[in-house]
Order: sequence, then C-alpha cells, then structure tokens
Amino acid sequence: MLPDWAMDTLAILTQVFILLLGTGALLAIIFFIIDISQTRDAVRRNYPVVGRFRGLFTTLGEFFRQYFFAMDREELPFNRAERDWVYRSSKGEGGTIGFGSTKPLTPVGTAIFVNCPYPMLDDDGADAESMLIGPFARQPYDAPSFFNISGMSYGALSRPAVRALSRGAGKANIWLNTGEGGLSDAHLEGGCDIVFQIGTAKYGVRNPEGGLSDEKLKAVAGHERVRMFELKLSQGAKPGKGGILPAEKVTDEIAAIRGIPAHQASHSPNRHPEVGDNSELLDFVAHIRDISGKPVGIKFVVGAYGWIDELCEDIKARGIESAPDFFTIDSGDGGTGAAPMALMDNVGLPIRESLPMVADILRRHGLKDRIRIIASGKLLLPSSVAWALAAGADFIQCGRGFMFSLGCIQAMKCHKNTCPTGVTTHKKSLQRGLVPKDKAEKVATYANTLREHVEIIAHSCGVSEPRKLKPMHVRLVEANGRSKAMDRLNFIPPEELRKAGSLPEQH
Repeated sequence: MLPDWAMDTLAILTQVFILLLGTGALLAIIFFIIDISQTRDAVRRNYPVVGRFRGLFTTLGEFFRQYFFAMDREELPFNRAERDWVYRSSKGEGGTIGFGSTKPLTPVGTAIFVNCPYPMLDDDGADAESMLIGPFARQPYDAPSFFNISGMSYGALSRPAVRALSRGAGKANIWLNTGEGGLSDAHLEGGCDIVFQIGTAKYGVRNPEGGLSDEKLKAVAGHERVRMFELKLSQGAKPGKGGILPAEKVTDEIAAIRGIPAHQASHSPNRHPEVGDNSELLDFVAHIRDISGKPVGIKFVVGAYGWIDELCEDIKARGIESAPDFFTIDSGDGGTGAAPMALMDNVGLPIRESLPMVADILRRHGLKDRIRIIASGKLLLPSSVAWALAAGADFIQCGRGFMFSLGCIQAMKCHKNTCPTGVTTHKKSLQRGLVPKDKAEKVATYANTLREHVEIIAHSCGVSEPRKLKPMHVRLVEANGRSKAMDRLNFIPPEELRKAGSLPEQH
C-alpha cells in the first residue's frame, strides 16, 4: 500500500487532471459556439474548433519546411546551401565541402565557368585593383573593393544592424550604401566609405515640401566619408513603387533623420517628381554633382530598355562629362523590407538578363569606360559575383548576403517589426540578440572570404584577378542541355533595340 504522502500527491494530481480536462472541455464548447456563430471564416463555421488548426498549421508550415522537409537546394528566395555558405564564411570556416556538389548543372541558364589547362598560380595572382568612379566630379572616388554592401535603410534595418554593417565595412575596406533612409551616426560609426542614396522622398536631404534641399545636400556631402550619391529611380523588388516604412518603424529618431512625422507610415513617391524624361534626369544628376562635388549615379531595375539607348544618345550629344558616373542595375528578384506582392513577383527583369544587356548598350555607344556598372540582386555567392564581373559589372552590391552574416534566418518578417534576430526590428527586446561588435567581425569575414573565392574562380579561368573575367570565360546551359559561350549570345537583337522597350508615350 502507498504511503500517505504518495496518496495525497496522487489525489492532488487527479484533481488537477480533472480541472484541466474540464477547462479544456469548457473552452472547446466556447470555441464551438463562437465558430459556428461567426460568418467571417467558412472553414471554422463548417468545422467548429477543428477548423482553427488550419491557421496554426499554415503558420507553422513554413518553419517545418525550412528545417525539416525542404531539400538543401529547394527553398526560395535563398536555399539552405546558399545560406549555410554565408554562415560558414562569416564565421571564418571557409567554403570547403566534401564528397560532391549538390548543385544541378542542367537547368537552362546555369553558368559554368571555363577553366583553362594552365591556371594562374595563386602566388602569381594579383589583388583586385581599385577603380576610379566619377572622373569629372570635383572629388572622384577611387573605390577599393569590387564587392560592397547594398542599400538597406536605417529604419528598415535596426540600429544595431547598421552599426555592425558600418564597423564591418570599415574592417573589410568596402563601401556601405545608406539606402534611401538618410544618413545617421550609426552609418558613420565604423569609419567606412559611404554611398548616400537619394530616394524619391529625398529622405535626409528633403525640404518641407518633399523636394531636394541643396543646403541639406551640401551638409551630407560635407562628411568626408560620404564618397558618392546614388539617385534611385527604381528598386528591383518594387519597380514603379516608392519605399514603404510601416508606422511602427518610424521612431522619433528615424523621423528626425528622414525629415518626416514620427509614428506615421511613410510612403515614397513612385518616381522623382523632378525627373520625367532623360533630359531632366541628366539635368538632375548634374545638379546633384555640382552641389555635392562628388560622383553621382542612378539606380534602376531594367524593364523597358529603349530609354537606356536614348539616354546614351543624349549623353553623347551633351558630352560624356554629362553622363551619370555609374549605373546601379538592380534585379527584378531583388529584396526589400516591404513591397506589394504584385510587383515583387511579376515586374522587372532579373539581373541575369539585364546586366549583359546594359553592358552591351554601353559598349555600343562607347560609354562602358565612362559609366561604371554596379550590379545588385541576389549576388551573394562567389559564383554569382564572378558571373556578374564576367558579364560586364565593375562592382557588385549585396544586401541579403550581409544580412545573413548578421544572423538573419530568412524568417521573412522584415515588414512586421518582429524579426527574431534583431536585424529588421526596432523592438529593444529583439535587438538585444544582435551585438554590433561581434557581428561586425562576421560582416568583414564574409566580405573577405567571398572576394578570396572569387579570386579562386578567376585563377582557375587563367586570369590574374576577378575583373579580368570576361564573357568568354562563362558558358550558359541552353534548352537542349548543351552550353554556349556567353560572348556568343545576343542579349539585345539589333532590330529590337529601337522598337522594343521604348518609353511610354507620355514621356
């Protein structure tokens, strides 16, 4: 027979069990009445109580797929193999794997690099040289690195994230693009080179009416570390749509930096009101360059492309000094903190098509050496960066790769202020997990490892440094299963150059 204390414990447990069972039954009855009475959800009305599990399983499904069910190469926008490479590289563990590749080489468009029989010895290789941007600006920029941090606004990103990126960029000697959210002390903290992006709302350099303030522009240009200005015409994830910052992310500090009301959602115009055609674009670029004294370029995602050809004609008519100092070409599958799904999924050419196209247009007009090309959009692995250099890019900007180096787990909650790793949230409790000093080391290590592995590809192809990679070094898989050298592909049929992709009639 059980001792008295055991009998007492058993009695208490029995009572607790009965209480829990009764509470569960009562809740089930309450939920049953609520579900069968409500009219908003058909599933819950037809299947009361049980129908509630549908929403739970839908929510949990993305997590189970990511960690248990999806194969290493299946997920979007970045699969596990890609994310793991960045995680390992940011920790200094390198990119070495064993047994064999899991990357399929048969899908159409797959890039295969052409190794040479006598590759460049690593000891004979050369470090990638710096490259001058903006020779006609009063203060040209001799950019030291071909791989840099893309535009991600303070506001879309948290303060600890921006501080870590600034410090990491300084350690790796790469530039940090501010995104359209203005310049903060967090950007300047690490002593890195800064590219200031001017979005359609002119955050950080706007007057009370929302136009460009020359006085504020001069003040920003007065910072020694601000090296260039990037005029954003469109962004890959939302071409034709301005930036979106939810009200919960517009803190007092961010509102002061941007020059907007606090705690109110902020939506940028879908284009610059000052720029309605190519002539006005060149005038605006010249104005910003004259006020700032620094190189000025434009950022856009390619859709229609006839206007680029016409822009080159206008530049040649005015003189090459009138040209934007660089083109930042964003991909139609680029990233963002928040964008309408209709645009994110369906509008804009991917970088695989648009980059060679723009490079070809500039070569045809003799402007390739005048206008530097910066490629952006899912270029976070050595293979994609090496491809971009071979396709005509002079520089690469990457955003989400550096987010992974900060600890991003692709929770895809950037627009909800609930980022579990503190990268895109302004909740102090969630930011606590992101320590800038530690993450800065990972940012720098990721950048250095990627550049090292791009050099490995370049040496395998027989060239001394990455920028010497050319289209002839890459073959693209075609529909018949065979590959074709990229330098033999026509990205713009000559007969279509004028008639296809021309500007809308109102322009």
